[in-house]
Amino acid sequence: MIKNFRTLTGWGVVVAATATAVTATIGATAGGPPNPSPTDPQARPTAGQGKETQTEPRPAERRRIASSVLDEDYKFTLTALRSRTDPLAASVRLQVFTFENGAWRESDRALVGKADSWFWFPLTGRHAVCEFSTSGAEPAPVAVSVLITPSIGCSPTENFRIDNGRIVPV
Repeated sequence: MIKNFRTLTGWGVVVAATATAVTATIGATAGGPPNPSPTDPQARPTAGQGKETQTEPRPAERRRIASSVLDEDYKFTLTALRSRTDPLAASVRLQVFTFENGAWRESDRALVGKADSWFWFPLTGRHAVCEFSTSGAEPAPVAVSVLITPSIGCSPTENFRIDNGRIVPV
């Protein structure tokens, strides 16, 4: 019992000494001249380059997250488009292609949800597409649901139909 008491007392001394040392260090650095203000608050130095401002738009990053081909009638793609202004935000684009003269040609495109209303990392990760249903019937129905976040789950299903190669929200 006494041995344990000595150990605890020893810890108290060490903690007190450490706290005193930290206080002394903080007190020593608090004095002196203030740090100089940056001349250009928007500039960020980068390795091997001059100043780069925060307001420069970054190149658009895109990643195909799903695709479906219905014979030679239609080809559908879902693409995640990373926001140029917010690195965590993204948009989802639905594209429709028709097969003409031996090649796939884009006939229409539409956003799923609002622009920049999705999160980039869940959209480009595994299990990002909850539902992507297509059909060759006329008018061709398309249903899309994507992952909002792993903890929230999937978005409500957005329904479209394709009339003569054009996307029509339902």
